[in-house]
Amino acid sequence: MLQHILDGLTQGAIYVLIALGYTMVYGILGMINFAHGEVYMMGAYLGIITLGVLTFAGVTAISLPFCILAAFLVAIVFCAGYGYTIERTAYRPLRQAHTLAPLISAIGMSTFLQNYMMLAQGKDKIDFPNFFREIFIRKTITLPGVRINYLEIFIIVTSLLVLLGLHLFITYTKTGRAMRATSQDKRMAGLVGININRVISITFIIGSALAAVGGVMISMYVGATKFDDGYMAGIKAFTAAVLGGIGNITGTMLGGFILGVVENFGIWLISSDYKDAYSFIILLIILIIRPTGLFGEQVSERT
Repeated sequence: MLQHILDGLTQGAIYVLIALGYTMVYGILGMINFAHGEVYMMGAYLGIITLGVLTFAGVTAISLPFCILAAFLVAIVFCAGYGYTIERTAYRPLRQAHTLAPLISAIGMSTFLQNYMMLAQGKDKIDFPNFFREIFIRKTITLPGVRINYLEIFIIVTSLLVLLGLHLFITYTKTGRAMRATSQDKRMAGLVGININRVISITFIIGSALAAVGGVMISMYVGATKFDDGYMAGIKAFTAAVLGGIGNITGTMLGGFILGVVENFGIWLISSDYKDAYSFIILLIILIIRPTGLFGEQVSERT
């Protein structure tokens, strides 16, 4: 049982990083960014491509930590740029339009990015360099009832550090306070001098950067990625956000870990054949029993 809880926490840590992008955008705009899953997928590709280039150049023989850091940084920078572009092209022009207009625009952007990566990288999956995965996986720590490898430790610790950094940023920085004020009341925030457009753009950038980190780590954990991986990952991350209370950052963090654990218990007790179905079942149950999520929904007032 402890092993399944550990596996669930590892998977949940990645869900949290993706889900935060959904909940941050929804908390400020009251809209769902359905292209967010594709940003995560692109982060996975960028991490693999970066490590492939560095391996070809022989940099791995010099510094392995530098290569891992470079993969994260490249994925973060490019995905943050994609997030900013999505906000400027798919959301900002339609901010005052009917609610369905930005929704359709986001779905269109999702389809565009998915097909873009299919044309750019092909339909077949690409593998994460085994050299890097083996270094993390072959070293394990055995405890009573559980065995954890260095990759799982790396994923959980990195996710927790990123989440701590996000919490400190939102709580103590001027931009973080502006984001919280905009989430509560955009009109009043604008009246006191907050640049609403800037805050919304930063929200998309941060959410996309978090998705990029999740993308790199899931490609390390699974060992490969494919152009359509963003769809299912996006659905599960959205489920985590709804589970915890969409718009509620703390609730989303807890929701992601809960979803990961429940999913792994479903695999253990029922079957791995229905792994992807468990998320949909949880989503339906939560929407029926408690639509605001386990920890309460926080929604901005659309003006």
